[in-house]
Amino acid sequence: MKISYNWLCQYLDIDLPIEQVSEILTDIGLEVEGMETHESIKGGLKGIVIGHVLEREQHPNADRLSVTKVDLGTGEPAQIVCGAPNVAAGQKVVVATVGATLYPSDGEEFKIKKSKIRGVESHGMICAEDEIGLGESHDGIMVLDGDAQVGMSAGDYFNIETDTIIEIGLTPNRSDATSHIGVAKDLAAYLNVNHVHSGEVRVPSVEGFDVQSTDVPIEVVVENTEGCPRYSGVIIKNLNIKESPEWLKNRLTAIGVKTINNVVDITNFILHELGQPLHAFDYREITDKKIIVKNLPKGTKFLSLDEVERTLHEEDLMICDGQENGMCIGGVFGGIKSGVKDDTTTIFLESAYFHPTMIRRTSTRHLLRTDAAKTFEKGTDPNGTVYALKRAALLLQELAGGQIASEIIDIYPTPVAKKQVTARFKRINTLIGAELSQQEIVAILSALEMDIVEVDADAITVAVPTNKFDVTREADIIEEILRIYGLNKVEMSQQVSSALSYTPRPDEYTVQNRIADLLTAGGYYETMSLSITQSKYTQEVLPFPDELLVYINNTSNQGLDIMRPTMLYGGLEAIAYNQNRQNTDLKFYEFGRTYIEPVKGEYQEDKHLALFLTGQLQSESWRNTGKAATTFYDLKAQVENILARTGVEKYQVTQIASDVFAYGLKFHRGKQVLVEFGRLHTKVCKAMGVKQEVFYADFAWDNLLKALKNNRIIVADIPKTPAVRRDLALVINKNISFGEIEAIARKQGKKLLKDVNLFDVFEDESKLGQGKKSYAVSFVFQDDAKTLKDKEIEKIMSKMIRLYEDKLQAVIRK
Repeated sequence: MKISYNWLCQYLDIDLPIEQVSEILTDIGLEVEGMETHESIKGGLKGIVIGHVLEREQHPNADRLSVTKVDLGTGEPAQIVCGAPNVAAGQKVVVATVGATLYPSDGEEFKIKKSKIRGVESHGMICAEDEIGLGESHDGIMVLDGDAQVGMSAGDYFNIETDTIIEIGLTPNRSDATSHIGVAKDLAAYLNVNHVHSGEVRVPSVEGFDVQSTDVPIEVVVENTEGCPRYSGVIIKNLNIKESPEWLKNRLTAIGVKTINNVVDITNFILHELGQPLHAFDYREITDKKIIVKNLPKGTKFLSLDEVERTLHEEDLMICDGQENGMCIGGVFGGIKSGVKDDTTTIFLESAYFHPTMIRRTSTRHLLRTDAAKTFEKGTDPNGTVYALKRAALLLQELAGGQIASEIIDIYPTPVAKKQVTARFKRINTLIGAELSQQEIVAILSALEMDIVEVDADAITVAVPTNKFDVTREADIIEEILRIYGLNKVEMSQQVSSALSYTPRPDEYTVQNRIADLLTAGGYYETMSLSITQSKYTQEVLPFPDELLVYINNTSNQGLDIMRPTMLYGGLEAIAYNQNRQNTDLKFYEFGRTYIEPVKGEYQEDKHLALFLTGQLQSESWRNTGKAATTFYDLKAQVENILARTGVEKYQVTQIASDVFAYGLKFHRGKQVLVEFGRLHTKVCKAMGVKQEVFYADFAWDNLLKALKNNRIIVADIPKTPAVRRDLALVINKNISFGEIEAIARKQGKKLLKDVNLFDVFEDESKLGQGKKSYAVSFVFQDDAKTLKDKEIEKIMSKMIRLYEDKLQAVIRK
């Protein structure tokens, strides 16, 4: 939510620096997320002054140019070449001096420099209104009134307003602070309690509201009083629709609201001043001069203001005309016919209180996140509708020449009373952690405009204003007291207490941090992609059954419409983003969760660790002149390092090929998959805009944690006995994996076999035969208790060779 500091100061006297005000707002629960300077005209017209044209002569080298002498109030006239046809001696004009930066209404900014134009020096520029951002006209230079003061800053002449815009991260529970006056009241309460301040907020008076005639008929019927507990309205006639005055436009544009015309701008102004949305209906479009607030049948079509035909839900509350035609989705969005037009002269002005939950559902259902809907769904003040109506009517009188042409219609069958809440003094001090006197507590609650109903020795009972929807119980009252008292005033205890604690093994966060450190040390960058993604990926990139997808109604970005079923999409998006910026050598890892819906109504949420590897293995340097692309085995080494770091040793290895992987491996324990990894299919990469090979590993993190649950770290002395190495060269079929060779070796070597390593691969069918390859494998033997003898090793090697020949049809090269 954006708050204009200048606007805020209209209601509250503040003599503190803006930085301190920002800190106070954050302290009282209105967290300031940022501040920025806003100027009603970009650049503030700095370096632009009022000048007086003393002379005007024809340019010697150009028929359409003039050479002028302009008094800028500096003592010596400036020579300026001007191309405007209406420039003449005696005029008061706007001059951009050398060094000034201009921000045209339609175009890029540019800086004024001393220049020569067709051989004649020019020291500045006489400006048209569009060249300095004051309007759209470029018919000629601006000619000012004769009494304009020469040398005066153009910013002062045009009353350029400089403001500070405060961005507040408003939480959903703060329905009382959705407006400038709401923020002013909260700030005033704090200043009244903690500073020498009256706490007075200047709320605009509506005493001038007067019904001038009742000759314009209107009837209002509210059929759904649950969805609309209060509906107020009034007729305003003889309106003159035109552009809003500068002060009103400045207020709205400062907080990012586009100005349209005086009537619409006034409704927007009231929304941001009071937190009460209003809606203006063109009286001509109200059939039978009757308004009905009701729900229309499911499937009813409604053409909204953005020219989109929407299909209504039976829960959508509609503002209808006398023939039950929808004119507006109540509290959310208007219809295309009933809105204010340039020739509108009479309006019905609506000020209502709609049920917050109903508005939120409708707004979300139709993806209409309007300012009005966002305000209504937090909860507006049901007892503030008539005041807002009167305030708007008086502004319409003042700025649009309107006349109040009906009594205020106010349908309020069940008035909302102030809730009475009791808070115990002892409980207040216990939760706050400070000793507040009864007088301090009463003062704080009074400053928050809570009526004191009863005070006794033990407790205080207050009547809570109806704009504070979140204050319903004792704890809420204590929170309100603490906000205004000040969290920073609660003293810290001088004692620190601690207790021994332990977590079940393995501790997920410890393991995750350990693996993250390992990967980061290995040159991997951690990424954090969104948990929501685009459903189109499940058709265009990697097919996924639609019934497994978890769809969401994302009103802020309609493209991101599902929870991610795989970690793959986000990683490939990151790779494509980097490759498009010439960053092609990438090593990424990400911890995250995936979401599927295997059975309707039941959701499955699994944690994963994903690795992505692409590009060159090492960056180019004088020491690394040759290019070595990353391979499957680089990823495999990293996968094995992770398993080794976690202590997971025993697992099966299975080759895989799927819609995801062109080739790869799966490490698993029976049906329990630990990790799947390999090279992604080229079509998957291309579908995501990735132009080179990508190697991807997907760890089932939950399964990995289960696998290491009972693992123990064993510390052993360095062996005192020597190790013995034996090598074998085996000619085998190409479909035989190293894992099969290692499994046979491990079974025969048992405890004596410490290591099996593939150190060379040779493939040449002309020498080895068709479909053959040669593996050079080393075996390391060691007995921790004694030195091994050759005959012991040869016995094991002989059994291994026999099994290789029998089971794998291997030929031992000698």
